[in-house]
Amino acid sequence: MRLAILDDYQGLAHRFVDWGKARGVTVVAFRDHVVEPDALVARLADFDAVMRIRERTEFPAAVLKQLPRLKLILATGMRNNRSLDLAAADQLGITVSTTDALHQTTVEVTWAMILGLFRRMPQECASLRAGAWQAGLGRGLAGKTLGVVGLGNMGIPVATIGRAFGMSVVAWSPNLTPERTAPHGVACVSKGELFETSDAITVHMPLSDRTIGLVGVSEIARMKPDAFIVNTSRPQIVDEQALIAALRDNRIGGAGLDVFEQEPLPDGHPFRTLPNVLATPHIGFVTEENYRIFFEESLENLLAYRNGNPIRTITAAQPFRPDSQVAKQMHQAG
Repeated sequence: MRLAILDDYQGLAHRFVDWGKARGVTVVAFRDHVVEPDALVARLADFDAVMRIRERTEFPAAVLKQLPRLKLILATGMRNNRSLDLAAADQLGITVSTTDALHQTTVEVTWAMILGLFRRMPQECASLRAGAWQAGLGRGLAGKTLGVVGLGNMGIPVATIGRAFGMSVVAWSPNLTPERTAPHGVACVSKGELFETSDAITVHMPLSDRTIGLVGVSEIARMKPDAFIVNTSRPQIVDEQALIAALRDNRIGGAGLDVFEQEPLPDGHPFRTLPNVLATPHIGFVTEENYRIFFEESLENLLAYRNGNPIRTITAAQPFRPDSQVAKQMHQAG
């Protein structure tokens, strides 16, 4: 059996687990990212199993159908149904096993970005390294308004931290009600009011057909000229071109971004150079704790599959494992 580990950017494939425990399995890790589907098919033609790190590589039906040898996908994290065609996998007899993940790591990056934008951390660090001192003037958080788009498993802790900083917190999502926001000390407002009144807006919505482009030209136009927007969720939720235009024209204060429509971010992309952008290379989930979960549970999944008793499996009918935090939260939300 041959196992490919994809997008091992940091070369960590053998740090957390001993793949030798899976006797007879040859493990090959790839540190680069393959963009073109044909190149991906060519790379994986001789492999029986694939481990992918979150959604770095997508597996649509067109790719899966060209990999007749592939019988096991070791997915990581709990949301895989948008970037991995589970219906095609089911049809082709490909077992998909996944892992758990820690959510608070993304909450941490969200707040690192909010604080960095308000206190001009990138600019001040660059100024100091260049030999200067106190290049500008930051702003405090107390008394400001934090707008949370999506008050779920990510949005709630983000809102809680905002209140601890003395911020007023408002939230909106298509089905959000005052009854659901009140226990968290958050005001439920309209979409328009959130974008018009917030000093910082942070996006925490899952990707679905109805959330693609949820934050577009009209929403960005409603923002205050000194307001910030932070997206650590999914890039497709915020219209990238509309955001770039607003940032170039200085119509908003700035943006904190950890997710991008194309990853790795191409050389020369505006998000690499715009001075009012604080960008990080999709590190929301990239922590030692999460990687330990990913690799340890993936090895367990591989061993269980080889023993004929796959565990932590997901299908088109059940894209979230019943025991996962995502499934529990969906059940609680009704």
